[in-house]
Amino acid sequence: MSIRRLFLWCLLIKSNVIFAQAPGVQKPNIVFIYVDDLGYGDVSCYGATGVKTPNVDYLAGKGLKFTDAHCTAATCTPSRFSLLTGTYAFRINAAVLPGDAAMLIQPGTATLPGMLQQAGYATAVVGKWHLGLGGGAIDWNGTISPGPNEIGFNYSFIIPATTDRVPTVFVENGRVPHLESSDPIRVSYAGMMGDEPTGLSNPELLKQKADTQHSNTIVNGISRIGYMTGGKKARWIDEDMSLVLNEKAKAFISAHKEQPFFLYYPFPNIHVPRTPNKKFVGGKMGARGDVIAEMDWMTGEIIKHLDSLGLSKNTLIIFSSDNGPVLDDGYNDFAEALVGGHKPGGIYRGGKYSAFEAGTRVPFIAYWPGVIKPGVSDALFSQVDIFASFAKLVNRGLPAGAAPDSKDMLATLLGLSKKGREYMPEESYTLSLRKGNWKYIAPQERPTPAWLKNKKTENGLLPVPQLYNLKNDPGERKNIATQNPAIVKQLAAELARIRAQQVKENNK
Repeated sequence: MSIRRLFLWCLLIKSNVIFAQAPGVQKPNIVFIYVDDLGYGDVSCYGATGVKTPNVDYLAGKGLKFTDAHCTAATCTPSRFSLLTGTYAFRINAAVLPGDAAMLIQPGTATLPGMLQQAGYATAVVGKWHLGLGGGAIDWNGTISPGPNEIGFNYSFIIPATTDRVPTVFVENGRVPHLESSDPIRVSYAGMMGDEPTGLSNPELLKQKADTQHSNTIVNGISRIGYMTGGKKARWIDEDMSLVLNEKAKAFISAHKEQPFFLYYPFPNIHVPRTPNKKFVGGKMGARGDVIAEMDWMTGEIIKHLDSLGLSKNTLIIFSSDNGPVLDDGYNDFAEALVGGHKPGGIYRGGKYSAFEAGTRVPFIAYWPGVIKPGVSDALFSQVDIFASFAKLVNRGLPAGAAPDSKDMLATLLGLSKKGREYMPEESYTLSLRKGNWKYIAPQERPTPAWLKNKKTENGLLPVPQLYNLKNDPGERKNIATQNPAIVKQLAAELARIRAQQVKENNK
């Protein structure tokens, strides 16, 4: 047996021994904290200077901090789709969804929560959804289906899309809570409806000024994308959202402390509109820094709650983000003016929407006391691999065709191996490919849409191939494609193969 094969065999035995030590360890509780728009450099354990994040730092100090881990796309809906299905979103041309979009993940699709549910887990999603609801025209006043409950979640308490989109109500297990039949909700993304004030008609009512796209119906002093009327007693108060969501998340944990549970907790922070609770207001970076601090508090409350119930030693916590950072994203909250020396993307170029590295390279921490040893991993890791890795964790086989792009990286996730992905796609308005320190960005094939042109983030789009050596040039400043035609040809061919690859049996 070769030394390499012997090493891998030892890793496999070691991981199986860990999982077989006790029934409780074999099926740990899993909490996946998924922050919105949090950049690689936005938490202090990754170099943040403008805000302190002691609770995230605690996870990093006691767990495994990844320095080259990625969401699958530089925008939220595609990343969330890939995380929950183990499938690259570009295979179905998934893009950021409007607030009234139909359900993107169809019932019957193999999903991460569905797999864990079949393995005996109680499953819940609390927080931002943004994967569509219903089958077309949504009746917000009745039962909304399909939704999270139809694809593997036992419990759901969600923000339907984003906090800058209507309707500004929660949906709990397919129903809008606190809705009065005498005040039905109506929603339109096609045009003005009703007589409620908008950001354009009544700017004096606004807490934050916004661009035209975000200047439709005003709710709680904030103008949104889209129009709505009704549901006044069901509408959320933005400043209280972190409190409401944490109570729902903690209640689920408490109710299922005697059985394995999976909590998918996608925070609305730090997406716009940035409206922190009053106890977090006052940081030197303004609203954006304040919602980072609020996000850190939310994380800490979950850690404390697990500790109080004696669950921490048998709970795997994953902390990460759905895409890179953005400062100005439609609301005038002075994020650009107040950023100072803080670098949201760290040393990396770009951010949300961008093909450059900061578009998908995000904080990623795995914490499991007594199982994951504290440390740092530079392994190339993709969130699409969570599905297959968790399946291995709970000893659940996947049927043919399930999670076709997800690979078992459990040993890497637990710090038992330093081996990362050989190839890893990154999705933006084009596709990129990583192999080791090489980063290839495919030539732009479509015209840049107006909405992307208006974003201040460097989008990384060029009509010619781009190649960067991230070891020597982490900021992707020197395109060396013309000097390395063989490498460009190899990576372009591999990316074409991945794009053309059809759904197949997992990991074959």
